[in-house]
Amino acid sequence: MNVSFRVNNCSIERTLDIVGEKWTFLVLREAFTGVRRFADMQAITGAPRQVLSARLARLVDEGLLRKEPYREPGQRQRDEYRLTEKGRDLYPLLVALMHWGDKYLAGDEGAPVLLTHRDCGALIEQRFRCAEGHEVSGPREVTPVPGEGAGLKSA
Repeated sequence: MNVSFRVNNCSIERTLDIVGEKWTFLVLREAFTGVRRFADMQAITGAPRQVLSARLARLVDEGLLRKEPYREPGQRQRDEYRLTEKGRDLYPLLVALMHWGDKYLAGDEGAPVLLTHRDCGALIEQRFRCAEGHEVSGPREVTPVPGEGAGLKSA
């Protein structure tokens, strides 16, 4: 992406500031599959307790997860972590990372997880299209132009 202008408030940089860390992506992966409780996330991800606690707190602070209290009989109240709309909107990003890993990092036996459409069972594919519906095959077919938030002043 060679642009002839400098963006000082890059959306990629700001996004990575929130989610650009391994444990954060693993927490989100589990949240997308319906895991909501701290102990379950810790058991599945293997994240150290302190790390997981910090990642969950950050995702709540950033509005990607929300806490919802629950209480098991005879236990103290605890929180479940549920995706917000802002968090759910990251799903295509995680799927893209998974598909890239399947293509370039999976062993000879193939992808460890396949995503299928619940209604028909077909494999999930991601498509890259413009607003007019044309399929875009890669970065050579994209032209970056300044958006309103680029902070560029017109002459």
